[in-house]
Amino acid sequence: MTAPDFAAPAPGAPAWPTAATFGPQAARNPDLEVLLTDGLGGFALSSLAGVPTRCYSGLVVSAQPPVQRAAQFVSPHEVLRLSTRAGLREVALHALEIAPGVFEGQGLDVLSGAALLDLLPEREQAVGGVTVRRRAFSPRGSGAVVFLYEVQSREPVSLVLGGYFVDRDMHAVHRHAPDLTFSAAGREVAVQGERLTRVTVHAPGAALGTLEPRPFTQRVYYRHDAARGEPDHEYVRGAALWDLSFPAGGGRAALVVQGLTPATGEVTVEDPWAAYAQEAARRRALAAQAQAVTGVRDDLVATLAVAADAYLVRRAQPAGTTVIAGYPWFADWGRDTMIALTGVALLTGRWTEAREILDTFLRTLRRGLIPNNFHEDGAGAGYNTVDGALWLAVALERYVTVTGDLDFARLALPALRELLDWHRRGTDHGIRADTDGLLLAGEGGVQLTWMDVKIGDWVVTPRHGKPVEIQGLWLSALGAEGRLSAALGQPAQFAGALAQAQASFARFWQEGAYADTLDPQGLPDHSLRPNVALALALPDTPATPAQVAAAVGDLETELLTPLGLHTLSPLDPRYKGNYGGAQVQRDAAYHQGTVWPWPLTAFVELLLSRGEVGPARAALHGLMGHVWDAGLGHVSEVFAGDSLRPGGCPFQAWSVAELLRAHVLVSRAEAQRAAAPTGS
Repeated sequence: MTAPDFAAPAPGAPAWPTAATFGPQAARNPDLEVLLTDGLGGFALSSLAGVPTRCYSGLVVSAQPPVQRAAQFVSPHEVLRLSTRAGLREVALHALEIAPGVFEGQGLDVLSGAALLDLLPEREQAVGGVTVRRRAFSPRGSGAVVFLYEVQSREPVSLVLGGYFVDRDMHAVHRHAPDLTFSAAGREVAVQGERLTRVTVHAPGAALGTLEPRPFTQRVYYRHDAARGEPDHEYVRGAALWDLSFPAGGGRAALVVQGLTPATGEVTVEDPWAAYAQEAARRRALAAQAQAVTGVRDDLVATLAVAADAYLVRRAQPAGTTVIAGYPWFADWGRDTMIALTGVALLTGRWTEAREILDTFLRTLRRGLIPNNFHEDGAGAGYNTVDGALWLAVALERYVTVTGDLDFARLALPALRELLDWHRRGTDHGIRADTDGLLLAGEGGVQLTWMDVKIGDWVVTPRHGKPVEIQGLWLSALGAEGRLSAALGQPAQFAGALAQAQASFARFWQEGAYADTLDPQGLPDHSLRPNVALALALPDTPATPAQVAAAVGDLETELLTPLGLHTLSPLDPRYKGNYGGAQVQRDAAYHQGTVWPWPLTAFVELLLSRGEVGPARAALHGLMGHVWDAGLGHVSEVFAGDSLRPGGCPFQAWSVAELLRAHVLVSRAEAQRAAAPTGS
């Protein structure tokens, strides 16, 4: 693979698009995955070569954006027919893994390479002098995936197109082939189960032969699900639908697969090639906008800005814009949304969306809390988070600082004050200000911080009492109220609470280090976790230079890896270095040593606060390379503590957002250092 150079382009050179090219062997790697999204929570997912590797692969469509998502399609059925001296030769260009290492179709065997242009995948296959290039994209608001084929051949050749279809919840698999009916009408075929899928072919210049659908059953094996200890195979329905005959020289065709829901049913793709050009232009505009906003005109900003677009989606109820936490299995989570907002919306110039996101969650405040998550069925939300609403205060202040939108600040400030008041006097889950002004939180059987895994009745990292990063967020929320009030010419209402809590924060510094948590009785938990970095990187957390230096030293010595920070020191007897296997094994390791990339930005901020620009850049090198290692153009959710193998979602919002934020912070520091007079 040839990855883009993350150096700044030469003066006058176009900043984007960036082409990441992959040779035959790299393109066949099923761990390289590509994500296409429709802005409604629906998505099309596959390996770079087009091999489905998860139950989420293919096309997933949202019935009530961005939730109630169903899988309706797994892969195109593609067969090339060409004449040879020995007679007619048929080569299946698709590749479905039916057992470990065993494939139906010759798609991988004839693969000559692949590329990403504008983060849109292109695949090239060569057979007997015939070249077939396939591009894919998902038009906005469509619930569709579109495949564009370009056939080059000296002789007449034909291409049979169809698909492999499912009809189920996206988290499930078919134990038996689904009961689907196929109704053909020229260029369109309706695939009807519980849901309706519309398949359309476009083939200008080719002779179109409509085939009578003869559905057959096909077994499909999902290797990534097998690695996660999940059901690893299912039975799908395949059918060849059209036979396209091209003259000498070749031609082009398009296959449009669309799941029809109330949100997508009115959208049609009349000209697939024009729609592709429109989508490519939109992505290039997003890249250019982010480069202009950040002042950092390099490929990494461009790439991550386009990646960030995948997470910004429409929400039907409550209506507004929201952030998908990660693909393929997460919906929108309050905490993740607020942490990711700076990177996915503010640094990319998506300020209208940022305001809508804040408004969406402000309207869902309940007793001072925002939803930890909205339920997948579209009905209701869970409010089991202590940090989500506090991160909202941080995100709100950042939004107003970047945009200067005092009108929104004026509208939001009463809600922020109400939020703080609920926290001060007490709200759900034992969340309340203690007599020392610090924030208490926690109750048995409930997980409230970002280290929030619960296995049955077992809360793996309960952290009840006063977690250190919650205090940093509490201080920042109180400080944000004061600064926003001042910007609006109003008196601060929580200045006393801020001063008291800042004075009490000194209780976390014990025996030359910061405690991770103080329990309800005030006893310290000295587990070395990344949370101290989150606390100290926030603007209102008091710390001396010596205390910051000590914290940086501990983080660097025991938690820092090339891809993020361990969630627990490897020297701790509870450390678990293997993130993998069945869910109970993964969850047990999730915050007990597994490496997370998003807290790395807080560590980078601490380095920059000490003037350590070089070490800050060095800390990001691994993640910058990882952008092309798993979810292409994106950043994974987690990495195994020992092997650093990517795990969790290959496409994670706050991972992308915080890498972008860190890269911009370091790039600006580098520019300032370069511009400083010699010797200064």
